[in-house]
Amino acid sequence: MQSKDYGDDVLAGDWRRPRKGQIPEIPAEIDLVVEDPGSGFCGAVVSCDKFGVTLEDRFGKRRVFPLTKAGFLIDGKPVTLVRPTGTGAGGAGGGGGAAGTAGAAAKGRMLSASGSIAVPGLRARVAKESRIYVEGVHDAELVEKIWGHDLRVEGIVVEYLEGIDDLPAIVDEFGPGRERKLGVLVDHLVAGSKESRIAARVSSPHVLITGHPFIDIWEAVKPAAVGIPGWPRVPRGVPWKEGVLAALGWGDDVGEAWKRILRSVSTYTDLEPELLGRVEELIDFVTVP
Repeated sequence: MQSKDYGDDVLAGDWRRPRKGQIPEIPAEIDLVVEDPGSGFCGAVVSCDKFGVTLEDRFGKRRVFPLTKAGFLIDGKPVTLVRPTGTGAGGAGGGGGAAGTAGAAAKGRMLSASGSIAVPGLRARVAKESRIYVEGVHDAELVEKIWGHDLRVEGIVVEYLEGIDDLPAIVDEFGPGRERKLGVLVDHLVAGSKESRIAARVSSPHVLITGHPFIDIWEAVKPAAVGIPGWPRVPRGVPWKEGVLAALGWGDDVGEAWKRILRSVSTYTDLEPELLGRVEELIDFVTVP
């Protein structure tokens, strides 16, 4: 369950956090070239908002990183990236994902919903043996909406499990191997949770289990995108989705509520960084030799 290369691991503290005053703060201006020391990913800033910064490397590959304390290098020296002064909620250059899209359009490139370079006229590859498993149908639909283009480029299929209680047996049945990798995205993967205990029972080097801290994938959608001030706190003992619907006054139809949430999502900027990094990590795990 290692997640050091794609933002903070939900099961670990920020080991790179320095003492106050040690690291200079640098505005994440467009075209500033920085390196993420954990992954070695080096690229130019193409967009920045209050949740994260998007870098593009020389091959056109993009990654989103959280704006954490002292998380980057410039010319080998550690820096803290901060939002440029005078930017609105959309981020550097104004407009968040829109700014990144406009920048790419100026260079004659189109972006997918995940912020990657879109492949015009794409015909999906024949599916590889490697797979990504998610917990439920809502997780699968959200991943498809944002990363569907990327997954078709790579020939990776996403399947949902309807829960992970039987995850060790599911992994054994899948039969992971060197050319048959398995990535698993888990909800509520935090220290001490039932999900973390189940995940710890899987130890294959050809399986990567990672996840986000949210109780349900719904919470990984930014409240502002949905048009609410925040996701309600649901009392213990109350089913989470039903509790959310009651608190928001959305009726009692979970399916309709999910359609409403999914319609509100159009690009990666509508999702929380804690989910973005995890999905990018899984895609890389099952596609990189």
